[in-house]
Amino acid sequence: MTAIDPALGATRTTCPYCGVGCGVLATPDNNGGAAIAGDPEHPANFGRLCSKGSALGETLGLEDRLLYPMIRCSKGTMERIAWSDALDHVAHRFAHIVKRDGPGAVAFYLSGQLLTEDYYVANKLMKGFIGSANVDTNSRLCMASSVAGHRRAFGADTVPGCYEDLDAADLLVLVGSNAAWCHPVLFQRMLANKQARGARMVVIDPRRTDTAGDADLFLGLKPGTDTALFSGLLVALADSGALDSDYIAHHTSGFDEALARAKSIAGSVGATALATGLSEQEVADFFQMFKSSPRVVTLYSQGVNQSAQGTDKVNAIINCHLATGRIGKPGASPFSLTGQPNAMGGREVGGLANQLAAHMAFTPPDIDRVRRFWKAPRIATHEGLKAVQMFEAIAKGEIKALWVMGTNPAVSLPDADAARAALKKLELFVVSENVLSNDTVNAGVHVLLPAQAWGEKSGTVTNSERRISRQRAFLRAPGETKPDWWIVGEVAKRLGFGPAFDFKSAAEVFREHAALSAFENGGGRDFDIGALTSLSDEEFDELTPVMWPIRAGDSAPQQRFFANGGFFANDHRARFIAPEIPALRSETTAGRPLRLNTGRIRDQWHTMTRSGTSPRLGQHLPEPFVEIHPDDAIRYGVDDDSFARVTTDYGQCTLKVAVSERQQRGMLFAPIHWSEATASTARVGALVAPITDPFSGQPENKATPASIVPYEYVFRGFALSRVPLQLPYHVWWARVTVAGGYGYLFADNADLARWQTWLRSVTCGDLAEYKDFGGGVYRAASFIENRIATCLFVGPARDAGDWDVVKNLFAADALSDDQRRTLLSGKSMDGLASTGPIVCACFGVGRTTICDAIAAGAGTAAEIGAQLKAGTNCGSCIPELKRLAAQAGVVASADGHKQAVAS
Repeated sequence: MTAIDPALGATRTTCPYCGVGCGVLATPDNNGGAAIAGDPEHPANFGRLCSKGSALGETLGLEDRLLYPMIRCSKGTMERIAWSDALDHVAHRFAHIVKRDGPGAVAFYLSGQLLTEDYYVANKLMKGFIGSANVDTNSRLCMASSVAGHRRAFGADTVPGCYEDLDAADLLVLVGSNAAWCHPVLFQRMLANKQARGARMVVIDPRRTDTAGDADLFLGLKPGTDTALFSGLLVALADSGALDSDYIAHHTSGFDEALARAKSIAGSVGATALATGLSEQEVADFFQMFKSSPRVVTLYSQGVNQSAQGTDKVNAIINCHLATGRIGKPGASPFSLTGQPNAMGGREVGGLANQLAAHMAFTPPDIDRVRRFWKAPRIATHEGLKAVQMFEAIAKGEIKALWVMGTNPAVSLPDADAARAALKKLELFVVSENVLSNDTVNAGVHVLLPAQAWGEKSGTVTNSERRISRQRAFLRAPGETKPDWWIVGEVAKRLGFGPAFDFKSAAEVFREHAALSAFENGGGRDFDIGALTSLSDEEFDELTPVMWPIRAGDSAPQQRFFANGGFFANDHRARFIAPEIPALRSETTAGRPLRLNTGRIRDQWHTMTRSGTSPRLGQHLPEPFVEIHPDDAIRYGVDDDSFARVTTDYGQCTLKVAVSERQQRGMLFAPIHWSEATASTARVGALVAPITDPFSGQPENKATPASIVPYEYVFRGFALSRVPLQLPYHVWWARVTVAGGYGYLFADNADLARWQTWLRSVTCGDLAEYKDFGGGVYRAASFIENRIATCLFVGPARDAGDWDVVKNLFAADALSDDQRRTLLSGKSMDGLASTGPIVCACFGVGRTTICDAIAAGAGTAAEIGAQLKAGTNCGSCIPELKRLAAQAGVVASADGHKQAVAS
């Protein structure tokens, strides 16, 4: 097994965040933590890490960890229970419900955070032995449309290209992908190509994201019109003689039908411009760039996938690559950027409700093949319910038992309030988790099972380019935590399926997974890792990153697919898909005149159960917000840095307002990360319409009709504490992890006397106060010895005190007498000046520090980096550095020095 003795040095593992799959070197510190660095030998990142990966060492603490099995007792409280009793209870209740109501009455909801081995065992139990395909995953919310598009076009869920194509492309087209924030390591690789080889970049997105800052052409199209744009491109390629007629003739079918449909959608440059809201010049420029660049990689992500027309968008993109033969060749392919670290591994083992393991489908031959391999007594014979359908079935009482593993659907699903309410109706609600509490756990869980976290568990993950890497344990498993595959296997044994689940290690699970991939394959299926079937435990532990397919007898894996055809349909041809005519399925109205787009921010991940524990990552954008164009802000009466209430037909949130010209008119943008545990009214998933793509089942997260109105607060403030606080019910708040404890940014309309009463009820120790109730100011702090225990600053909107200064004082081990006396001024003292909001999370460089450097003459991102190191690691802050430099005009002052002034 992997050594976890710090004396043995660093452990090679893989980052648990996005689908880039970066290699990590983790060196334990003997105190439950570890030093984190990028692995220079890993081919996904060559040593580079993004801000989230760099901060992984800050997320390893055991605060709020679930360490023992727990069960809800008759009094409604959760109590510790022995593993054997917990497993017996889960198995007994599942068996009872299946016997009474049939296998369709139970379900698993999995996660792209699971390891492949966890995914495999859960899928095997539900589909092979319980006999239901009601096993889906949160990957349904991020890449199901890519899966469906691949299967329609290629006959299999095959990613044709690899990361090396990003180095060789002459044109990089990013569609619905803010890669600068969401896949920054890959984006820096694209920029390196641009700088070294002169590759051009096109960014297609309704939002002018930071990714667009380096684009040669930005296309700010109307939401939902990607299909029209790429249909117009297909027509233009045909009209200009840019097709690869030989490739079309020998390796594809359906071209004429697809071209005819494309002409009906966008038959000319002018029609494409009209359909997309772009200018004819922008459209013509894009078409010419694509036509004249033989090496084109089109990269797409959630802006394409998370759509009620997501599969058609994917196929419209693929159509253009098939028509020009730009697929499976160095520097030329369509490329899906995966959202989660092991969404691909989940796809390999059939983690989606409409797939069987090893990229097999619910066809009679595949069903029989998997049944015989598993010796499965009651294998599922038809597709199960996809994520949104699954929770609708729970609400209707059709699914009575649900096991959630490693995800937080009460926050992340569309119409999240309805999803949370559905969970309360379950007869049996089981959650395997790392944390004691989150929105899903708090929605009435009956049994909590403690799963090992990153750094404690061992297995494999697969990244966006089909590369399998090891996640290795480098920390001892705390408490009674167990691997997910072990937990599922123990339940399977209690259900009577012991011989099929007698796995002793993750390596055993992996070997069976590899053997199934090669079983009766013979090159007929894309996913085949038969060469890895006979790995010993030691060889598994030492496994270096390897791409699939790597078939038995192969000396090296296959990097690319389809350059010479060889598709996985029965006739070995690709299918051109004629997409439906684009139409958003939910219309705006007078009451809901805007469209809400949701997505990620740079330094946070999903619902923040991991990234939210890092003080560093909470400093860039610490509060939930809604972004709006200046014209819309004026129209609807909202101001920058004020508050607004965003309402849809499904829910409402109160959010900080960010007015930005990068936002399209008629659109709102709000991040998805905040939950009931981290903010008062910011569960953005509750706003999203539960409309899904008819082919993939993926929800539409990008265009829910919405309204916005201002919401006024008289007071602003913040609190800092060594322990979590329960703020008064009337307060708008957002929790921020800070060094040494917990921070809360808040706004309120209550009188200050109530704050004084509240603070006295939650503090201990000496209390120092400054009160000016007439002026609307109240500040107070309690101390334990010379260290701040709790402090509270409340004041008029912009006069509550300097959050950054007080936060730095709070982090200090002890305050001097002068610092203690001047603390309640809320101003900088003794060199602890505010650095401003953090811009570079990798090195903790604040906006004020950066602006000071610009004022001193650092006029470019490179010069800022040379002076402060900002932007020299993952590079995701470089677009913001460029904006800050651009906003500052450099002028000569009277004494000949340079200073920065707002432009």
